[in-house]
Amino acid sequence: MSKQITCHTDLAGVPQAVGPYSPAVSVDNFVFLSGQVPLDPESGSLVGTDISEQTKQVLNNLQAVLNGVGLSFKDVVKTTIFLTDLSHFQTVNALYEHSLGEHKPARSTIEVSGLPLGALVEMEMIAKRS
Repeated sequence: MSKQITCHTDLAGVPQAVGPYSPAVSVDNFVFLSGQVPLDPESGSLVGTDISEQTKQVLNNLQAVLNGVGLSFKDVVKTTIFLTDLSHFQTVNALYEHSLGEHKPARSTIEVSGLPLGALVEMEMIAKRS
C-alpha cells in the first residue's frame, strides 16, 4: 500500500503557522491537524483574554482547517487538548461538546506549563476521510 502525503499550507480562514509546520497533513485517509492556539486568522494576533473566548477561537480555527480539506467535526477520530490550567476543564469541555454535538471522538486533555504566544488552550485533531 502506497502512502500519499499532502501538506495543506494555505487554507482559507486559517491563521498562518507560528513555526515551520503545516496546519494539516493528509496521509492515506487520515488528516492530522496541527495544534491550534486562539489566533485571529486575519491579524495573526491572540484572541481573547479568558478561556471561553480563546476556546471558541481555537474551535473556529480547527473547523476552518477541517473545512479547508473537505471535512467537518464529524470526521474527527481523536482530539488532544492542552490547557495551562486544568481548572478550565469544565468550560473547555462545555464549549467542545457544543461544537461537536453528539459526535464523541477519542480525547485526551493535558495540563502544560505554557503554550505558544501565552495562549491558555491549544487543540489538535486527527480526522479520517470516509
